[in-house]
Formats: sequence, C-alpha cells, structure tokens
Amino acid sequence: MIKIRNINKSYGALQVLDNVNVDINRGEVVTIVGPSGAGKTTLLQIMGTLDSPDSGSVLYDGQDVLSMKDSSLARFRNQNIGFVFQFHQLLPEFTALENVMMPALIGGMKQKEASARAKELLEYMGLGERLDHKPAELSGGERQRAAVARALVNRPAVVLADEPSGSLDTKNKQELHNLFFRLRDEMQQTFVIVTHDETLASDADRVLYMRDGRIVNDVIKK
Repeated sequence: MIKIRNINKSYGALQVLDNVNVDINRGEVVTIVGPSGAGKTTLLQIMGTLDSPDSGSVLYDGQDVLSMKDSSLARFRNQNIGFVFQFHQLLPEFTALENVMMPALIGGMKQKEASARAKELLEYMGLGERLDHKPAELSGGERQRAAVARALVNRPAVVLADEPSGSLDTKNKQELHNLFFRLRDEMQQTFVIVTHDETLASDADRVLYMRDGRIVNDVIKK
C-alpha cells in the first residue's frame, strides 16, 4: 500500500535519514522503534506528507504523493492519512464531537453526515456519553480515544501515530493499545506507530528497528 523508496533527509550537516526503504501493507500494525535521534519521527512525518525528503519517493498505491501540488497534497492528506500525537492536539474550545467532525468538514462532508460519522466513532470508542464534553472535561485516556476517532473520521488508508500512549498511565495505555488492534481486526485499519513502549512493539505485526537514520531490522511478529 505504501512504498518508501530511497528517502534521505538532512538538517544542515546532520543526516537524519539515510537511504530508507520500506513497504507498509494494508491492514497491519507496524511499530517503529529505536533510540532518540534515530530518525523515527522524521520518517513518520515524511510518510504522512508533513515534511519533504531531500530525495526519494513516497508512493500510496503507486501514486507518488510528493510530486503533487500543495493544494492536491493537502486534500490527499485529509482524505487518506489520519494522525494521532502524544498529546492529543484536540482544540480546547470545541467539544469531543466537534473535534472529531473537523477533518470531515474540512474535507467537504456535509455537517449532518460529519456529525453522524463522528458520533458513530465516539460511541465505538466508548465515549457516547461524552460527546458534548470539551477536552478539559475528559480524562487522558478519553482524550486519546477522541483523537483516534478524529484520525478515523475520513476513513483514511493509514493512521500514523507518534508516541500515542507516551503520556498515559498503565491502564489507559493498555486500553489504547487494545483499541489499535481491535480497529485492525474489525475495520482492517492500517497503523504505523512510533513508540518507545516495548509492550506495544512486541504486540505489533511488524517492528522496524531504526538507528542512525537507517532501518537496521524489519521483524515480522505475526
């Protein structure tokens, strides 16, 4: 589904990614692990079209997305890629329902349809009683589940997550990890997750080990 080919990225004299090649298959949970500074987040950002490499290509179902014009790329990103961050990034002035609706409205979905889709996802996440609550009124685990719902609202091909459970306690962390695998099983959702969490890494379908800007091992777990 996603093909990363010959990706290089430097910031000044520092080479962050060094000729990275990897394929991501549909319906799998892939974790990216490695020490700080290995290039994990940079690779995820390039895969998500939030950053551009110095050279190389990113293909989604054969389409080189890095060759798109900015407006087309923004539309592609909105419709095909969901994002979950360590700190949920929910907008504090909006309710959970409004936060989840937002990418759908940006993508041109009608408000009634966006609201129904967002409500469906929040209920699936166990947040059906929290639709009208703002982020400050939600627990840490609830905020991250709302962030996952927001990432899924446009039915993206892939969800990219950067340390999604890094700010959670043990119980909420495990619940979030279980949610990822349930979404894979029930919705055939694809996840690529940067993590330092050894439990999540060990439960994934594949683990990509990075060091010094390179993928040094690609381990199929299941």
